Parts: sequence; C-alpha cells; structure tokens
Amino acid sequence: MDSSVFISALLLAAGKGERMGEVKQLLSLGEKRMIEAALDNLQGSRCDEIIVVLGFAVDEVRPLVEGKERVMVVINPQFKEGMSTSIQQGLKEISPRAKGILIALADQPFIPPEVINALIEGFQGGAKGIVLPVYEGKRGHPVILDRKKYEAELFELQGDVGGKEIVGKHPEDVLEVEVASKGVVIDIDAPEDYQGVL
Repeated sequence: MDSSVFISALLLAAGKGERMGEVKQLLSLGEKRMIEAALDNLQGSRCDEIIVVLGFAVDEVRPLVEGKERVMVVINPQFKEGMSTSIQQGLKEISPRAKGILIALADQPFIPPEVINALIEGFQGGAKGIVLPVYEGKRGHPVILDRKKYEAELFELQGDVGGKEIVGKHPEDVLEVEVASKGVVIDIDAPEDYQGVL
C-alpha cells in the first residue's frame, strides 16, 4: 500500500443547526461534546491533517478543538450561506501535499477511526476518485474526493450542498466501501435524533 497518499480532512462544524434549537456542536455525548467526538475519530485515523471549519457560536466551540495535534481551525464568515462555503473556506488552507480531501460532518460523531482508515485504504488503491462508506446498502459519510479531479468542482458548489452533489455527477468514479458501522448513516439534526442516540 502506498502510504505516501496525503489525506486532508475537512471537519465541517460551522452550521447553526436550526432544527436542534441549541448549539449542536456542543451537545453532550457521554463525557465529550459532539464536536470533540467527531474530531477524536479523525485524530485516531490516518488522516494527515484535520481542518476544522467553524462559524456559528465560534467563541464557545473553538476552545474544544484548538491546539490539538494535526488540527487547524478555520473560521467561515459566510457560514449562513451554506455548507459549500465551509468546504471552500477549508480548501483554501489544505496542504499542497494533499491528494485526497475527506469531508466529514461534526453532527456525525459515531464514525470510528477504523472506518475512516478503511476509506483511506480504498482511496489509496487508486481505482476511483470518490470513496464513500455503505452500511446495509445505504451510502453514508465521510466521503473522500481526489483533489486533482474534484477540487475545482468543490470551489464551484453554491448554497447548502456538499460532496454529495459531486458524487451524484460522477457515478462511474465512485468506490463504495462496505462497513459494519451504523455511524456512517446517523445524522444528528433534530432533538429526536439526539434523544435517539443517548
């Protein structure tokens, strides 16, 4: 396996989470907050760098993520304009060495490092430019995109869309990795989602 493939992770944590009614990133999951759980999973993986994109409630969220190993914090002043702006803000800061861009969401805190590593291995195999997990037939997150192929398209995204938009346009370039972790399809968007995982 070619271990020289540099993976930059973008952890998108800028949104307001309107449906939750409180700061979603700060919700408690056991002894951690949701953003800490999502970040810990990335730090436990083989990602080479992690760029955490913040926006809403930045003063409260930032202390939970700043100063950690391999982590850079980026502020998205346009976060109200949707997820695409957070992806683009993060892309501006990634290492020139990055070959793969992993897009992860702060409201998906149950994706263990071994699942992330399985996706990285799939990407390093080089067969496809888009790699994503599948749990019981359902596609989930995070997704890895080949930087050379898809960076320009990521910069063209507008509004509240993410990698899924690009995945839909290039079905022939998608590698699905079967995983046993339900976390790849669990989104915590509303109070009932949160209650369901406690």
